[in-house]
Amino acid sequence: MLTLYYSPQSCALASHIALQEAGATYDAARLDFSREEQRQAAYLKINPKGRVPALATDRGILTETPAILFYIAQTYPQARLAPLDDAFALGRIQAFNSYLCSTVHVAHAHRMRAYRWADDAAAQAEMKRKATQNVADCFALIESEMFTGPYVMGDAYTVADPYLYTLATWLEGDGVDPARFPKILAHRDRMAARPAVKAVTALHN
Repeated sequence: MLTLYYSPQSCALASHIALQEAGATYDAARLDFSREEQRQAAYLKINPKGRVPALATDRGILTETPAILFYIAQTYPQARLAPLDDAFALGRIQAFNSYLCSTVHVAHAHRMRAYRWADDAAAQAEMKRKATQNVADCFALIESEMFTGPYVMGDAYTVADPYLYTLATWLEGDGVDPARFPKILAHRDRMAARPAVKAVTALHN
């Protein structure tokens, strides 16, 4: 049995959607960040990073969204969430998800958690101010160069789609008008209509 540790409105939504799309049997363990449950000893034994998502498997714990998404795609090949028999196409998905993880999410985090990178109040304020532009620049690149459509990689739905959807739901909070990116906005609407996404997002509100 798999157990996904998540918190509402976090990047764990992507892994949660992927599990649901894969038809996996799993438990979902909700953490309340407002009570700092992610920093409590019980959870730190599961994930010493004190973050979500974390996926408990029968072989141990996996962390980091790209790794968990790839694990789900490989564990449930019948769901066809990745082109496992095409090394180049699979590499493109990995490159896309790596960009979301290492660049887009980090740009967003500078608004939410500037204290991770600086102690100086003025420096933190500048990071927060700059975050809106940085996030917008990231999505402009995705819109113009990285998104194929109707799904991220074209006609086939993959594990890149719930990840993009998750980060795209943060645009308004980051001060970015999603209407600037019509392909991404259409993708967000398309994703929101999927039964698996509806089922999971109800648990993240």
